This record gives sequence, C-alpha cells and structure tokens, in this order.
Amino acid sequence: MSDTPSLAPLQPVVILVRPQMGENIGAAARAMLNFGLTEMRLVAPRDGWPNPRAVAMASGAAGQVLDRARVFPTLAEAMEDIHHAYATTARGRELTKTVHTPASAMAEARQIAAGGRRVALIFGPERAGLENDDVARASAVVTVPVNPDFPSLNLAQAVLLLGYEWAREALPSQPAPPGRRPPGERPATRLEIERLADHWEERLEAARFFFPPDKAASMRLALRNLWSRMPLMRADVQILHGVVRQLTWKSRDD
Repeated sequence: MSDTPSLAPLQPVVILVRPQMGENIGAAARAMLNFGLTEMRLVAPRDGWPNPRAVAMASGAAGQVLDRARVFPTLAEAMEDIHHAYATTARGRELTKTVHTPASAMAEARQIAAGGRRVALIFGPERAGLENDDVARASAVVTVPVNPDFPSLNLAQAVLLLGYEWAREALPSQPAPPGRRPPGERPATRLEIERLADHWEERLEAARFFFPPDKAASMRLALRNLWSRMPLMRADVQILHGVVRQLTWKSRDD
C-alpha cells in the first residue's frame, strides 16, 4: 500500500467555458495535474477540439487530462451531473451569491465531495471571464483577493490557485519528502557528525590549536558542543571534511 495520501475521494470537475486559446487550455491542464485533478470539461472551445497547441503546452499532462477531456456545447450540459459549482470571477455581480476566497471555497468543496456529491470549478474565457448567465448556474462565487488595481488572473493561474487550495491538506508538510531528496540534502546522522568532530579535533591537535594545555579540555568540549548543535546536512559534513583536509595539506606545503 502506498504511503502517499489521496487528494480526495471525489475530485472536482474543472469546466472551462468558451476557452479561446489552446495554449491556455494546455497550461490549465498542467495546473490541474500539479494537484491531482484530471477531469476537464470544455464548453464550446473557440478553436475546436482537439487542439495541438493545447497538447504542446500541456506537456506531461496531455495524456492524463487532455486526452480524457469532454466537450459540451453548453454549460448547462457540462453540469448535468454536478451537485455544487463554484464560478470564478473577479468582477462584482448583481446576482446574489455566496462569495468565497479560494481557501474557503475549497474547504467547503472537500466536505461536499466527502459526502459523495460532485463539485465543479467553472472558469470563463480569457478575454472577459464568465457572463452573468454562466454565473447564475453556479452555487457560489470564488474571488481571489488580489491587488484591486489589477485583479486579472490568467486562466492557468486561476486553476492553479483553486487546485492548490483543494489539495493543500493532502500535500506533504515539507517541500520534498525526505525519501525523495538527494542524499546530500538529507540531515546528517549522529554518527556522521561524530566522525566530523573527530576529524577536526585530530587535525587541530596536529596543528597545536589546543593551547595552552590547561585550557585544551574546555576547548575540545566547546568544539564538540558546537558540532552537535549545528543542523548539518550530509552535504555540509562532506564540505567540512574537505575544508579541514585542504587546510592541513596547504599548511604542509607551506
């Protein structure tokens, strides 16, 4: 059994309404797959479907997202099996709707999906966004709190923000799980630090650093304490071994 947590039992459907550029569809697919979302629906894409520019931009997401994308003539048809939908828009509306941030919307969406109901995230065309008729079909509105003097987000950015908020509780707490880090980026073990301390003490002893004799013991203790409290990575230990080795070789040459 895998130790990787599941992002959700029932993931949201991402619906792109009248998308205009294949590149933006492809970028949106990449943003989706970053956070485990794979179900895309397209409503009346301007340049038809399939779109080779979308595939080129999607890169590795083409097979898992674009190849499975479904096309619908209207938003209503794309939403036939949807129980709760969020319309993304930066503009004020005269329609009465609950307005969420991405974080609050996706917290609610996780609860809805956990109950076995389908959730959709609706994004409008690049030039003007969703129309009122589109927003009217949604259960709630999502607005990103950005600079009011420049509130526009491109399509992939908006998808990325909601995808991140959807998946954030299942994402690793660290940027990269320890098991996936290169060996040099892993914390040094206690034994590796002890060997480093021994190496430095040996070379400093040879260089007559521990002087005068009556202070030598306290100096060794202070150095040992220094090494033990430093949060060293394996790569750090290797560098510090090399530093003291090179310094002592240099002193011999002199």
